[in-house]
Amino acid sequence: MTRMWKWLVCEWQWPAAVLCAAFFLLSVLPPFAAFAGTAMASVFVQLPIYMLHQAEEHLGDRFRRYVNDRIGGGREALTPAATFWVNSLGVWLVDLVGLYLAWIISPPAGLVAAYLTLLNGLVHIIQGVVLREYNPGLATSVFLFAPVGGWCVWEVGLEHGLAAHCIGFGAALGVHAVVIAHVARRLVFLRQAAEPGDAAGSG
Repeated sequence: MTRMWKWLVCEWQWPAAVLCAAFFLLSVLPPFAAFAGTAMASVFVQLPIYMLHQAEEHLGDRFRRYVNDRIGGGREALTPAATFWVNSLGVWLVDLVGLYLAWIISPPAGLVAAYLTLLNGLVHIIQGVVLREYNPGLATSVFLFAPVGGWCVWEVGLEHGLAAHCIGFGAALGVHAVVIAHVARRLVFLRQAAEPGDAAGSG
């Protein structure tokens, strides 16, 4: 486990590994769709397209450095470990749970995967428009997240009530809120840790 952690996180190989996993999952999409149906396929495909998005974001550690520079003001608001856990638990696990819920209960139970995609893509797009610059993950947000996430919401939720959409959107919003809260708490900690040194330097 120590060697795996070192390879995945310390050597920052997980974005390349997840890119390979994305292509593998996409390669089994046609037989999966033929067997499980279009609605289930639209839920299933959310994970590999999110993995492609993660590759755009994190290859070369671009997203973490971007956040630390833009939001952290040069401080390490996102550590390598936190970035890995956010993406593994907050994306892979959530999408996997959504897929199993869609299979066990009904496809609308998997709408959390689609709304996770759409909400994250919206954040990237709004940030790009407001700052008028590229941010890591923007291209896949525009060309993959918007159409594929929208297709899933349309395909799965078209004939179902508002409750399924509210639950899916609320769960996706909750995942993003946890990430934002972590970054905010980390920044508060870093500021508090820096204050004694600043005060000593000013004296």
